[in-house]
Amino acid sequence: MKGLFRAAWRALPFLLLAAVFLAALFYPARQESEGESVRVVRIWNVDTFEGGKGSRTAFLQRVARLAEREGVYYRVLSYTAEGARSAMQQGEFPDVLSFGIGLEVERELCMPLGRTFAGDERAAAWCRGQYLLFSLTDDFTQEGSTAISVGGSNLSCAAARFAGIAGTEEESLAAYLAFLDGEYRYLLGTQRDANRFASRGAAVYARELPEYCDLYQYVCVFSQQLYEDCLYFLEVLFSQDVQASLGDIGMLPAEGAQGRTVDIFSTAQALEETARAVRTGDAEKNPEKYFKSI
Repeated sequence: MKGLFRAAWRALPFLLLAAVFLAALFYPARQESEGESVRVVRIWNVDTFEGGKGSRTAFLQRVARLAEREGVYYRVLSYTAEGARSAMQQGEFPDVLSFGIGLEVERELCMPLGRTFAGDERAAAWCRGQYLLFSLTDDFTQEGSTAISVGGSNLSCAAARFAGIAGTEEESLAAYLAFLDGEYRYLLGTQRDANRFASRGAAVYARELPEYCDLYQYVCVFSQQLYEDCLYFLEVLFSQDVQASLGDIGMLPAEGAQGRTVDIFSTAQALEETARAVRTGDAEKNPEKYFKSI
């Protein structure tokens, strides 16, 4: 009996060493198993048109914090259109994508959202801008030249045509400054110009142009595996409280929009064709070919 005890005592160091080895061997596997219960939803934000003020990416990051719950986290990253396009061409996709027209997103890769916008259920607008006609006086009946602000992928020429306004297309900032300097009687601009005037303290009058708008920030879902988590993020994004706070970034809720727009998934080539048709008058002959009703 004493011999057995003595043998066990001598083997104790080796048993302890074996125990440490086994713990080290299986601990990482346990950690990995626990890690599988944590889900991270990747969200990309891509701006293809000028916003109002502040950052749409930062706004979505605030929404992500509201949507997070135990075991589910949302990571929001800002991408340029070129960067996002390049990544997707190489087969890298986010779980959720926030984007504007001209990014060339493949409709077939997007999951149905259970909501429809402009006749499409593969993407929905979570905020919008608006086209406006600005004047330095409250009289919009006076004759005078109009600067049509151009910027990003949006087709301000279509907004002008639907509103029956003729003018000269100018780059966004140049049009804004030329209008303030008196080179133009009117400025056809967007919510970005409205916020510029407000921050400058300029006394400017504005008239909404509701007939056409393509200043929508859309959201679509690619992920099948995290589909429900993606839809929950959308549920928070479209909630009444979040939509009511869009003024923080100088944008408007998409709900209540009217008029016409272009196809959500329009390619850059399709947008160029539409712009050309508008400028030549061909779009008026067959508007359904180029525009969607909201």
